[in-house]
Amino acid sequence: MGQAELAGTVAVVIDVLRATTTITHAIANGAECVIPLLTIEQAREQHAAHPTTLLGGERGGQRIDGFDLGNSPTEYAPAVVAGKQILFTTTNGTKAMQACRAAKTIYIASFVNLTALCNELAEHETIQIVCAGTEGEITREDVLLAGAIVDQLTADAQPIDRNDQAQIAADAWQEAKTELTATSLAQRLKSSRGGRNVLRIGLEGDIEIAATLDKFNVVPRLDPSSWQIRDHRTTPQ
Repeated sequence: MGQAELAGTVAVVIDVLRATTTITHAIANGAECVIPLLTIEQAREQHAAHPTTLLGGERGGQRIDGFDLGNSPTEYAPAVVAGKQILFTTTNGTKAMQACRAAKTIYIASFVNLTALCNELAEHETIQIVCAGTEGEITREDVLLAGAIVDQLTADAQPIDRNDQAQIAADAWQEAKTELTATSLAQRLKSSRGGRNVLRIGLEGDIEIAATLDKFNVVPRLDPSSWQIRDHRTTPQ
């Protein structure tokens, strides 16, 4: 999806494993904001100018040398992130956010804030869901969350228009939903390309965290003008 298609729209960015899940944990645990950046160099330059910020992120799944935090939700505990601004860069997730820069507003989606997010999205007539995937290829874990969002938005409303991609995602979620438990969702995430990558670096627990439904009642929103992610519910409009 190009910048022209996203211009002036409401975008929803998904990177279940793990950027959007981790960002949601950071915001829920009291971070002042998360600033998503494209490159390691940008993050280091901003940190040099603002040394009280925290550096967070990964390349190849691993914490970047010299950074305070990686991309594991468990690292973003209240004692670590409360009141902090976090400079954050990842292999796929922050790249997808950058691709949405022309959007009117950008929401950060994860299973851990699914219902809170969908309650907010229901106020908008049209949304564009952007799946980060892995190295430019769409991945199952992101498609499942996209389908869950479509499913919730249409559960109690009149039928809405969906493009083919949204319908494919909704169908994938409907299949998963028939046996839905936290364990079964985690198993589906583990079998995805992103899940296999996380398992390869020994962080199975991150997948189980990412498969937890509605852990938080927060709505992280990226403001294209300030380029900061904050909880939409507590940010003045």
